Amino acid sequence: MRKIYFMAALAATAMLGASCNDEWTEEQYEHYISFSTQLNDTGVTDIYVPYTRHDENGDPMYGEGISSYELPLLFTGTTDNTRDITVHVEHSDTLNDLNPARFATRMDLYYEDMGAEGLTYASYPETMVIEKGKNKGLLDLRFDFNGIDMAEKWVLPIQVADDPSYGYQSHPRKNYAQAILRVFPFNDYSGEYSGTGVTNKVVLPDGSETTESITKETIRGYVVDDKTIFTYAGIVDEDYTDRRLYKVKFTFNGETNGVVTLSCDNAEEIGFEVNPDVTTSFRISSSMDATQPYLEHRYVIINNIDYWYNYKPSEGTAIRYHVQGTMTVARDINTQIPDEDQAIQW
Repeated sequence: MRKIYFMAALAATAMLGASCNDEWTEEQYEHYISFSTQLNDTGVTDIYVPYTRHDENGDPMYGEGISSYELPLLFTGTTDNTRDITVHVEHSDTLNDLNPARFATRMDLYYEDMGAEGLTYASYPETMVIEKGKNKGLLDLRFDFNGIDMAEKWVLPIQVADDPSYGYQSHPRKNYAQAILRVFPFNDYSGEYSGTGVTNKVVLPDGSETTESITKETIRGYVVDDKTIFTYAGIVDEDYTDRRLYKVKFTFNGETNGVVTLSCDNAEEIGFEVNPDVTTSFRISSSMDATQPYLEHRYVIINNIDYWYNYKPSEGTAIRYHVQGTMTVARDINTQIPDEDQAIQW
């Protein structure tokens, strides 16, 4: 009797083992094509692209202000890809829903479509291939940032196209089959600066200034070109309706240190003046991390910022501000990664 029980148990174990082994040879989920992107709390995916893409010698690969970005597309499932898959990519009209849902009637805050008809800021191939044996492919996005105004909130909305003849299915979850890329070109000087070292004081009618100061925790430096960024003047930020009037340009003269020239395209309209008795300067410094020796901490420090401007909250009303101080931006760079945009830990 014991022998019979033993043989029965052995047979059951063998059958269970065979069942488990067979189970993993078959697909447990559906095979879908999706983008490898993650939405942030504003409903888009931030990507950082060099203003000019350089080669290993430091020379522009495509020309000044022209860059590229490789966006991953994934073949999902528990089994590997057994054939070459040609994936079709097309423009998405998702901003028609996203903008009103997020900003309602505040059209000045709407995301702008850099892939819209008639614009040449972004391009991409209509198809790309995920090769046999691979579960990821890279979509080659190209950008021409020449003349772009980063006062606009540029995004690139694209999606995986579906058709029965294509031989694949896009992921049924909308946020997987679509990508809404908020594109931030960067240069050596752009990024999120600390704003706690910059004061904004109101200038009173008699020429004196208030003792109280307005400060912002961070001040974003947006790219103009390889040597220039802009910030919004004083208290102004990206959420202001009239932000486009208040762009203060910082042009860097030098490689690792030198003079910074401040200017404003609307200087007369907003009463922008730079203190002629003060020289704004910058320096770039770096240090290696004490515990992670491959990690470089790089700092851009802008000293002696000193200018005035008028903010106009309504027609016929102007408040004059005096802006002074120092801004610092820090980047952590993984020196083991050769690609500059991938090496920076954004």
